[in-house]
Amino acid sequence: MMYVLLVLPVAALMATVFFSVRAVKNGKKAKTAVIGQLAAFLLVCAITVSAPMVANAVSEEPEANATTTSQAAAAGDNTKGMGLLAAAIVTSLAGIGGGIAVAAAAPAAIGATAEDPKSFGKSLIFVALGEGIALYGLLVSILILNKI
Repeated sequence: MMYVLLVLPVAALMATVFFSVRAVKNGKKAKTAVIGQLAAFLLVCAITVSAPMVANAVSEEPEANATTTSQAAAAGDNTKGMGLLAAAIVTSLAGIGGGIAVAAAAPAAIGATAEDPKSFGKSLIFVALGEGIALYGLLVSILILNKI
């Protein structure tokens, strides 16, 4: 069951990428394809997060042959999974935000340095601030993982 929960979302995302690329080659606008790709990604994420919770809720039905209480408690404990999910979300969003910040600041810094070489130091600070966002996200992710 564990492999199915891994393979199905990956296969679904690969299929949506294939269909998006194929749609753009057939004349569909790239913006529309990206919006469709993001919608499919969010749908797969929602299903991936909710499916283990539903399976866990079904497996918690009372049974006559309960082996130990520790195994039952381990089966009903989702805190580690949610902590890992939180760490992944923090790292990914911080990386995306840092990438957007650097993508906006780096070309401007290069243009400013080309016009006035004395502005290199000031420009470098703005690019480093954008990279700092990703580092702060990584730091928060490490702190979350230490609490698990």
